[in-house]
Amino acid sequence: MTATHSHVRTCGRFAALCAASLVFGLAAAADKKSPVKPAAAAQPAHDYSKDELHLLKVQGNIYMLVGAVGNITVQVGKDGVLLVDTGIAPMADKVIAAYRSLSDRPLRYIVNTHLHADHTGGNETVAKSGMTVAGGNVVSDIGASAANQAQVVAFQTVLDHMSGADGKDKPTPQGSWPTETYTTPERHIYFNDEGVQIIHIPNAHTDGDSMVFFRKSDVISTGDLFVTNRYPIVDLAHGGNIQGVIAALNKIIDIAIPADLQEDGTLIIPGHGRLCDVADVVFYQEMVTIIRDRVQDMINKGMTLEQVQAAKPTRDYDPRYGASSGMWTTEQFVAAVYKSLSPKK
Repeated sequence: MTATHSHVRTCGRFAALCAASLVFGLAAAADKKSPVKPAAAAQPAHDYSKDELHLLKVQGNIYMLVGAVGNITVQVGKDGVLLVDTGIAPMADKVIAAYRSLSDRPLRYIVNTHLHADHTGGNETVAKSGMTVAGGNVVSDIGASAANQAQVVAFQTVLDHMSGADGKDKPTPQGSWPTETYTTPERHIYFNDEGVQIIHIPNAHTDGDSMVFFRKSDVISTGDLFVTNRYPIVDLAHGGNIQGVIAALNKIIDIAIPADLQEDGTLIIPGHGRLCDVADVVFYQEMVTIIRDRVQDMINKGMTLEQVQAAKPTRDYDPRYGASSGMWTTEQFVAAVYKSLSPKK
């Protein structure tokens, strides 16, 4: 376990660790409407016991934890520890060891950016390593067992999907569910001497996405609303839409303030990939917008999905973001954009 202090551009050496395939919930993979294909059954199980986590100091109170498939954000201070996401279940014990290497204070909050198992899989184990901020009559109100773990915060639809209350998804274990949800555009927490804004973006990567803005540290944790190593993943089966993804990227750009020559300033922790600044998000937003507009133009001309895919509207960006295999291919991305923009019948 290492803690590294360096400039934002030096974190590229961790990018390979973040390039692992996304681990989605079983329901999403099995749903015929889902753009995400299940992994081949013949593939051997990955041995996560050999994988390492790496901590990168970002700025202010914030660290980036890399290696649990989905990136994890760690905020530490006098009040305790706050995590954004928990990674996959097999890495949960290593996630606990990682945040405890930074602070001997208790884990108080976990914020889930969405429902997928590469960001929520560690919820149950990691939450049990913490303790909810509660006392007096509050403990009797929420129950002693709830007080004996960290509070897990997410948008309401995350709980609906994970609990099976949506009537479509197979429930995950109850211990992994959010313990507090919100339905408003934002949820605010003041923790470790800084305001923490949890911001909901409707119908983007999913219908339950949150980004987290640490105002004093000047860091945004985006979940899978922004990634650096592939095209945006639009989970249509769980309410995703390419228009919402662009709205999310615009929101990040609106909040972030660059420093000299558009570098540094507000730093951005993506759901997968390397640490970024706002210039990286602007490039990504422009790419997604251009591809959306190309596909929309083809739809307006009456082209079918197969014709749009054959026209390769992503061709000039494929060397950087494209994939012909794995959990999210270029073909799946184009299909998701097409279905997002096609008139509903």
